Amino acid sequence: MPGLGARLGRGGATTFQQSLADSDCIVIMGSNMAENHPVGFRFVMMAKEKGAKLIHIDPRFTRTSALCDIHVPLRAGSDIAFLGGLINYVLNHDRWNSDDFFQTYVRHYTNATAIIDENFRDTEDLGGLFSGYDPDSRSYDTSSWKYSGEGLHSSPVDHESHTGEAHVTGSKDTVSDNSEFDLTMQHPRSVMQILRKHFARYTPDMVAEICGIPKELFIKVAETIIENSGRDKTTAFCYAVAWTQHTTGSQMIGCCAILQLLLGNIGRPGGGILALRGHATIQGSTDIPTLYNLLPGYLPMPSSETDEDQTLSGYIAHYQTQTGWWYNLPKYIISLLKAYYGDNATAQNDYAYDLLPQIGGDYSFEAMIPLMRDGVMRGLFCFGQNPAVGGQNARLARRALASLDWLVVRDVHEIETASFWYASPEVKRGEIRPEEIPTEVFLLPAALPPEKDGSFTNTQRLVQWHDKAVDPPDDARSETWFLYHLGRRLKELYAGDDSLKGRQILALTWNYSTEGHLQEPKAEDILYEINGYRVEDRKLLESFEDIKDDGSTACGCWIYCGITPDYGVNRARNRDADDKASLGWGFSWPANRRILYNRASADPQGKPWSERKKWVWWDESQKKWVGYDIPDFPVNKDPSYTPPKDAKGVDAHSGDSPFIMMSDGKGWLFTPKGMKDGPLPTHYEPKESPYPNLLYPDHPVNPCAILFERPDNPYHAIEDPAFPHILTTYRLTEHHTAGGMTRWVPWLAELQPEGFVEISPELAREIGVVTGDWVVLSTARGEIESRVLVTARLQPIVRDGRRIHQIGMPWHFGYGGLARGASANDLSALIEDPNSRIHEAKSFTCNIRKGRLDRR
Repeated sequence: MPGLGARLGRGGATTFQQSLADSDCIVIMGSNMAENHPVGFRFVMMAKEKGAKLIHIDPRFTRTSALCDIHVPLRAGSDIAFLGGLINYVLNHDRWNSDDFFQTYVRHYTNATAIIDENFRDTEDLGGLFSGYDPDSRSYDTSSWKYSGEGLHSSPVDHESHTGEAHVTGSKDTVSDNSEFDLTMQHPRSVMQILRKHFARYTPDMVAEICGIPKELFIKVAETIIENSGRDKTTAFCYAVAWTQHTTGSQMIGCCAILQLLLGNIGRPGGGILALRGHATIQGSTDIPTLYNLLPGYLPMPSSETDEDQTLSGYIAHYQTQTGWWYNLPKYIISLLKAYYGDNATAQNDYAYDLLPQIGGDYSFEAMIPLMRDGVMRGLFCFGQNPAVGGQNARLARRALASLDWLVVRDVHEIETASFWYASPEVKRGEIRPEEIPTEVFLLPAALPPEKDGSFTNTQRLVQWHDKAVDPPDDARSETWFLYHLGRRLKELYAGDDSLKGRQILALTWNYSTEGHLQEPKAEDILYEINGYRVEDRKLLESFEDIKDDGSTACGCWIYCGITPDYGVNRARNRDADDKASLGWGFSWPANRRILYNRASADPQGKPWSERKKWVWWDESQKKWVGYDIPDFPVNKDPSYTPPKDAKGVDAHSGDSPFIMMSDGKGWLFTPKGMKDGPLPTHYEPKESPYPNLLYPDHPVNPCAILFERPDNPYHAIEDPAFPHILTTYRLTEHHTAGGMTRWVPWLAELQPEGFVEISPELAREIGVVTGDWVVLSTARGEIESRVLVTARLQPIVRDGRRIHQIGMPWHFGYGGLARGASANDLSALIEDPNSRIHEAKSFTCNIRKGRLDRR
């Protein structure tokens, strides 16, 4: 996720779920953890049993809220105002300004002392915009955001995202000797003073008005967090997709990172930020990516639109940083090419770099929908996704599917994406005739997890192996089987073809062994390739520090290196959790580290901040870092180390610089580069909101949000009277994502048999309904009908004597399966966060009325 990556160096969770049991306070915001992540929530309950304070900040009162000490029913989409208010409150708190721990942590471990270029202008100066904004392109020139005296940029891949784009900076610059710093943090252009100025208007009164909550409740939360952070206490934050699914989602998460850096909670046990992934291997699907613009291990995908990317040397010059861990990028890209192309990749041919595909535009999920609809994209493979009801503006998505030549759906049931051509609402209403749909649909049965070997990488970067229990039935096959045999047949088809396309396919290494009557590829053979090996003798690598840039090593994903240090040794199988960091359970990338940036768990001299919160520390007698975890730091680097002038890579970082992936080794309170919509989080309203922006009325919404302005994807105006209510989507425990794996299961369908809409008693009285009645929800994209559930769990927001209602709707349902209901995504719009390319489904506007749709 970009909000973490751009400020800390990696987008993965900074901590692990078991560490929550050591928290003194846990804030769950952007998640209903008790219902959607119940296995991990047990560690929250362990913390509560030991006296930790639990805070839930969410528009709905849920089972998570019921188990917390404080529930804050903020308005959906106002999260940055709340978090920004916390930052402002912390910066002005007597304890924070007088406590040596906070001041030392921030001065040594963040870029608070850096001085920003004199041309930088903040939103407070420009009414809601930062300097460098171009209204024609709706984007920023970030040159005025840099450090004064030089051109600092962030790591080559600024962030990781579990459903969207990774932004590539394209910088080889580092901190120069001309960079200016002020250790007192008093210079008016220091990051600390810019931060204070930026958030000064986020007062408790302003937060209360924007978020629709009592001021006293906000102050209670702020005091609780400050009280439970410091030398001897730590506070953790947990979030999920209710933060990511906004046009400002990346900045929400970045706002949390700023707060946790200010409070000294990053890199410490019981602290950090836990990014809760939605299901079993969402994390794994970005590590070894299904994203269109990433290579494994978060290496940038070359772009056909970038001149430097046309050669390997240009690619390396473009993305390698001279300081920080990404100095090692040449090792990772060359070893990846060796894994891809084997003997066909040599130094003489630039390791077959010319065969590596390049991207030439936006091929994120939402962008694919208009590409299909407009006939640009002619075919689609659909694995484990259900865009007919799970994609934004699902009515447009179904029409897009109906424009394809061919569609391959691999799933365990005939999901809506496979049946759109005969069973969609448009067909049933006669809007589309099946005989006029040109799409040829191939539904191929998929194997379930117990029917195949493989791994899941879960919410805390933890890789766990699962073994096949039985063969899949009949013609069902695993994804591994399908892709391997498809690739094998393609290589046969292109045999002797010397075209670029033919050479791309024929050069691929594709020699995995198979087993059983199904000829299933051996999953652990693939894991060996991912781990990496020496080319000369196929000896497996023990660590990513063994990876070379001379073609002598091959590695399919550098961050997973070490997961199989020898043949027959699969650390993902480990099941010993007796040690404090659970190092014996599975394998957590990178290098089995459980808490990232854990150098920050010790003070600048390498001593634990306190005995109670010790994690890793410097052992002077051994001259190495030791502790309960694998140090996320060069193990022999002395805390007093000062880099020489010409040092490269992490050797250019001082001994008190914990954030090894960053160019300067510091956590970034201010991002000179890496975020497309500003160096600091800013409160913007959702694209569709019933409220004006009280902070920046001239720029009410994210000025860089990715829009799809077309007749079949209309947007509502701010304060549109035709759509006065806020709609937010959420998940249920009993169903999973778009329902493909759960709505066909009888016992789950029995528990949650039908879709519904959740409204407050006040709204129910206004439209004249009771629980069980039918209602119609409408947006400019379409209308749906659903049963209504009247509950006090969603409260209206009252501001300036005006009452605004919030409506909740689960997004799992569709027209197929046993448990059916209207799709919430029939109402949503195509629109994206500019950093992650993730949609905005957690806050948009709608109308509601009693009754049913006219079926004529």
